[in-house]
Amino acid sequence: QLYYQVLNFAMIVSSALMIWKGLIVITGSESPIVVVLSGSMEPAFHRGDLLFLTNFHDDPIRAGEIVVFKVEGRDIPIVHRVIKIHEKENGNIKFLTKGDNNEVDDRGLYKEGQNWLEKKDVVGRARGFLPYVGMVTIIMNDYPKFKYALLAVMGAYVLLKRES
Repeated sequence: QLYYQVLNFAMIVSSALMIWKGLIVITGSESPIVVVLSGSMEPAFHRGDLLFLTNFHDDPIRAGEIVVFKVEGRDIPIVHRVIKIHEKENGNIKFLTKGDNNEVDDRGLYKEGQNWLEKKDVVGRARGFLPYVGMVTIIMNDYPKFKYALLAVMGAYVLLKRES
């Protein structure tokens, strides 16, 4: 019985991983779903909103779009709006971002000496969202004991659950 339960748990985990990898392929984004962690994009997005991303490389980035980008030296991606596009003669596009609720642009967030973002910095572009669904993630990050307790309860449930 225990062997069956462990196998069942492994199947659930592997199925979730396959779905995640499938979403990565379909959306073209290394992270097709992200949670807004700060209030910098209010009123467009609030803390805890779950964003759905795509990142198709053929699609040009435009001013006004909301992008999720990574900056060298920071682990957590940032969700902000593109405010300026700078196109070079060779076709390369650079752009500047800013949070809707921030007073200044994001140059202070970029790595030292970097004034513009490039396409390679983009994780994805917001295509839709579910309000406040990501609050569970924020609570688990803010209160690690809650996260471990929840994982322990879920693990115990899977291992102790009896088939009828």
